[in-house]
Amino acid sequence: MAQFLNTKETLVTEAIDGLLASSGGTLTRLDGYPHIKVVYRSDWDKSKVALVSGGGSGHEPAHAGFVGAGMLTAAVCGEVFASPSVEAVLAGILAVTGEAGCLLIVKNYTGDRLNFGLAAERARALGRKVEMVVVDDDIALPDLPQPRGVAGTLFVHKIAGALAEDGADLDTVTKAAKSVIDKVVSIGMSLDTCTVPGSPKENRIAPGKAELGLGIHGEPGVEQVEFANAVTAMSTVVEKLKQRVGAGECVALVNNLGSTTPLEMSVLTHALSETGLTSHIIGPAPMMTSLDMHGFSVSVLPVSEGELSALEAQVGLVAWPGVNSIGPVQVAPLPDGLTPIDPIPSNNPATKETITRLSELLINAEKYLNELDAKSGDGDTGSTLATAARALQGSLDRMPLADLTQLFPALGNELSQTMGGSSGVILAIFFNASGDACASGASIPKSLVEGLNRVSQVGGAKVGDRTMIDALAPALDALPLGLAQAAQAAREGADSTANIHRAKAGRAAYVPEENLMGNNDPGAEAVALLFEGLAQEIKG
Repeated sequence: MAQFLNTKETLVTEAIDGLLASSGGTLTRLDGYPHIKVVYRSDWDKSKVALVSGGGSGHEPAHAGFVGAGMLTAAVCGEVFASPSVEAVLAGILAVTGEAGCLLIVKNYTGDRLNFGLAAERARALGRKVEMVVVDDDIALPDLPQPRGVAGTLFVHKIAGALAEDGADLDTVTKAAKSVIDKVVSIGMSLDTCTVPGSPKENRIAPGKAELGLGIHGEPGVEQVEFANAVTAMSTVVEKLKQRVGAGECVALVNNLGSTTPLEMSVLTHALSETGLTSHIIGPAPMMTSLDMHGFSVSVLPVSEGELSALEAQVGLVAWPGVNSIGPVQVAPLPDGLTPIDPIPSNNPATKETITRLSELLINAEKYLNELDAKSGDGDTGSTLATAARALQGSLDRMPLADLTQLFPALGNELSQTMGGSSGVILAIFFNASGDACASGASIPKSLVEGLNRVSQVGGAKVGDRTMIDALAPALDALPLGLAQAAQAAREGADSTANIHRAKAGRAAYVPEENLMGNNDPGAEAVALLFEGLAQEIKG
């Protein structure tokens, strides 16, 4: 898999320097590359308790992204998924620890415990006051004697960081950190493993499956479960958490494990909000990632009033999303004049049957049109048309089927609301203009031609531009001769688009010519299918 990096050997140091270069001078590093990679606060004066954390890289923005006032004083970074050395940790401790002392916040992995622990001993031998806490919040493997430390570590960073920033002593900060560790629980789920730079990817998660409880270094989880959708995925995670979380006010941290899109994370957050698990939320955001893992984790902390205040304390770190309360979705009524006037329903069995059959035709052609569109666009033409067709079927009882002067604009309004992308707008213009012409006494063929003329005026497309117009224009020209002739003209127009070297309108205009050649434009193909369906219905 291609990745935006230069060499595996310089990946971490270049990433750290990129962070520092864009920090506005708020961050500094020790001059110890490549073996010592320590990032700390530029404004640090050693007058307060220092908080030092870290571990292997690949979890960004953790840990260096959380260095700043109110959170970490310093982060000690190892190579990807590898603990930093004892010398690196010791360098970090010595760089930031004054008389107030230092607290090491360590995730429960053998390498981190050993290296941070020995560094703490050496720092104490040099006269520094150092305490260490170990975070073990992962509940994925209940029988594990030493649970892993994962995204719940960030609760410790934030609460201990708020106390230290306010001037609390080392004993108070340490006790607060241990209290959080005793309560916080986390578990994650992923649809895919991560890609470690320089190593082959392990494809152990089969299609249709999700792995529950995998680690932030790509370690296998407790089990692979059937994946259905976001709601079932979140429900599975929440059920595990509920078994370990008692009653009372809780804060949930919703963490993106790396490559889950913001759209997916918002859907997952909605699913979480419906469970009633928590009253407050941090995220969704990438906070403790696992390179490019396509997954998420949820960490839950039952909080006291003081802990909630510490979490809510403002920090000037872009990586920290802050805390918000979970509440009902606020919905306001649409502005006056936006909602179209509902037409007076009327019945015409023949018109209703025709619209129903054409809608079914589009629904049945969804897969075919998507596959065609995937060759020249983003593969959603069939879905867009099928969604509109289903909505149209559901609205027929509200339509003025017996009055074409009212039906045309009613169809346009319906499609503009239910059809995504530019297609809904184009058809709304088409049908509204056709309705205006029909109301002025024009025949149906002339009314439809007027609608097409308006679409060309507004959208700028014409015959030869490789759009739906290549099929619609010849079909409407031939319509006075009969539906069979119109269907034949539409088919010839649609097929002609396969030989158009370059699209001049629509999304296909951004697609290389070699992707277009030999493939019909999906919009033109849909028009041809509709006219062929109409002709077949009349013939039948």
